[in-house]
Amino acid sequence: MNSRSRTLSAKPKSRNRPVIPKPRSVRKRDRPAKQEALIRAATKLFASRGYELTTTREIAACAGCAEGLIHRYFDGKEGLLLALMSFHASREVRELNETLPLASTLEEEIQQLIAWEVDRMWRDRDLLRASIPHAILDPKVGKFVSRVGPQRHAKAIAERLRLLNHESVDGEEIEAIAQAIGALGFVFGFMRPVVLGCDGKPAKKTAACLAKVLTRGLQSR
Repeated sequence: MNSRSRTLSAKPKSRNRPVIPKPRSVRKRDRPAKQEALIRAATKLFASRGYELTTTREIAACAGCAEGLIHRYFDGKEGLLLALMSFHASREVRELNETLPLASTLEEEIQQLIAWEVDRMWRDRDLLRASIPHAILDPKVGKFVSRVGPQRHAKAIAERLRLLNHESVDGEEIEAIAQAIGALGFVFGFMRPVVLGCDGKPAKKTAACLAKVLTRGLQSR
């Protein structure tokens, strides 16, 4: 066999081929879904068992996720609590603007917003059960709850009221009305039916009556 034949018959030397990483798009898509699953599981367990008694292992099992993801995504149980508050607050503002059409007058808008807030507080009673006790005990959590919850929601309500205000109500009054709408929703949508165990229908009726009293003062101007 000549040298040329030996060259052609020789096997090519193996080369170190670069390792091509697998695409991570699936993992990136999974992260928001797992975060939301953990948030929903935490909301459910915090409401039923309380923040202190609920463990990260139980939350992970309820969400169908690894326990380590709570520390990776939220830096622990308290971070998960803050994340679920922010998650629900953002969702509530979005739902308010997307699903509740603006009324034709300022008075009608105030009345429908109070009814909306009462229903919202009742719908979010599990979240409130989970967050309020811990916010009372931990001032840091309390400040966070106020910032992402009532303050953000009052701002969204005030923006809606300004669209219908034809200079009959000044800026400070608009802000006060927005705060009052949130407070009435909290009292008659959560405190009375959930904390005090009162019948929800009379509470909602009382809130509607107060809405009329509030708007009657504006109409008299």
